[in-house]
Amino acid sequence: MDAGAQPAALSQAPAPPPEDAPVVVEVRDLSTVFGEGKDAFTVHKDLNLTVRKGEILSLVGGSGTGKTVLLRHILGLTQPTSGTVTVLGRPASELTTDGATTRVGMLFQHGALFSAFNVIDNIGFALQEQGTLPKDVIHDAALVKLQMAGLKPEVATRMPADLSGGMIKRVALARALIMDPPLLLLDEPTAGLDPNGSDEFCELLKELHATLGLTVIMVTHDLDSLFALSTTVAVLADKHVIVTGTPAEVVRFDHPFIHHFFLGDRGRRAMAALPPEFAGSPVKES
Repeated sequence: MDAGAQPAALSQAPAPPPEDAPVVVEVRDLSTVFGEGKDAFTVHKDLNLTVRKGEILSLVGGSGTGKTVLLRHILGLTQPTSGTVTVLGRPASELTTDGATTRVGMLFQHGALFSAFNVIDNIGFALQEQGTLPKDVIHDAALVKLQMAGLKPEVATRMPADLSGGMIKRVALARALIMDPPLLLLDEPTAGLDPNGSDEFCELLKELHATLGLTVIMVTHDLDSLFALSTTVAVLADKHVIVTGTPAEVVRFDHPFIHHFFLGDRGRRAMAALPPEFAGSPVKES
């Protein structure tokens, strides 16, 4: 590729929302400790994070920094040792009660489809569990989400074992969106996809973000996806979020993990064709 060329996905990354956009997720003074006594170890300490409506926030950090643990706290599946997590103005712990799927959708790293259900039943599972809608209405709603995820209606009757990795991701995404939640959580959304499949999935996510007005939090190690999608990056290191900002701002923050992650050989390859704004403007320390 010409060194001056900009890949379409990178040049068209979504713009950050206004600074006064409503807060969707607020994490304050969060600490997470596993084990007790001499076996106790701290994953998070005094961690703070704010995510505003319309952001696509990428959460990055080294192994063991608690990225997925933080997602689970936001989803309400686990409780921190101390501190608060609010989602759409309510404690995250309430997300485990009725109506959670109308507020938050979750795409797990490997899809986590129900192996005994076909595609359409996987997508419509949350609606089926409510027990308030006729089967034909659930089927039609699931079919709409299937097509929004870029799959054809004939895929509806297939079983998960008959799907490619990319199709599993799309079905899982359709399932996460079945209740039209305003917040979407993604755990390594492009993991296991080839470069072409990863690019296509990024384009799909950008389209859905714009069309549905989603707020997105994703954990990722994929630098190409990070630069293509992120309005904001939050870096987990030293047990807390050390910096948040646009990708261009975060890349210039002085910290060993950032030097290794963004400025090593892999990072330099991903950044080779980035736009000029990747040199300038201040960072926001957390």
